[in-house]
Amino acid sequence: MNDDLLRIRDMLIERAKTRLAELPSFLNFTGNKDADALLNDLEEHPHAFVTACIMDRQMRAEKAWLIPYRLSERLGYFDFPGLARTSLEKLRAAMHNPAPLHRFPDDMACYLHLGIQRIGTEYGGNASRIWAGEPPSATIVRRFLEFEGVGPKIATMAANILVREFRIPVSDRYSIDISADVQVRRVFARLGFVPENATPEYLVYRARELWPEYPGIFDAALWELGREICHSRVPLCDTKLHS
Repeated sequence: MNDDLLRIRDMLIERAKTRLAELPSFLNFTGNKDADALLNDLEEHPHAFVTACIMDRQMRAEKAWLIPYRLSERLGYFDFPGLARTSLEKLRAAMHNPAPLHRFPDDMACYLHLGIQRIGTEYGGNASRIWAGEPPSATIVRRFLEFEGVGPKIATMAANILVREFRIPVSDRYSIDISADVQVRRVFARLGFVPENATPEYLVYRARELWPEYPGIFDAALWELGREICHSRVPLCDTKLHS
């Protein structure tokens, strides 16, 4: 790796470490204060966070993370006992009416119903047990992978948000990989770390190579740079990132 890439790697790591050193704050997932309050409530509504992770696919993240709150409006509740008593048919209707909350409302209703059942049977109705007790990072990722519809990208993203943003204690961070989000892939390529046509697997192993103790440390910095600076059109990557 040349000196320029080493410098950029170190810049990204320092940016992430500075963020990790800050005290936890109220996280802005959607821009809707009531929706964000629900998602930040890991004590009383940890299942809202899990639900949002399950919904976060093939649509803009802010809209996907808004779904738990919109469901709470349509159902009139979002406590776990209430959700556990809710039929698949009622969840499907809430996902559809008065307008679809997701591109795939039927699939998401099914994944949500199965997810609530798993939280009830495996975690005693308390989703925070997924990450309780300072588990290895691999344990959190594996537990998210056990939810229907959740793949490595979502499972890793969920673990990374819990550790990076909510400061959930874990015994290690080795298994928290980078998420091959469109923003992350674009910026990683434009910075020169991976080819333009790199596969998600290539990105994961490149991040592991760059920082084995916590490969996902690059995730937030790359995602933010992609949203704010290194756009798909008229990118400012050269003027901002290499300065």
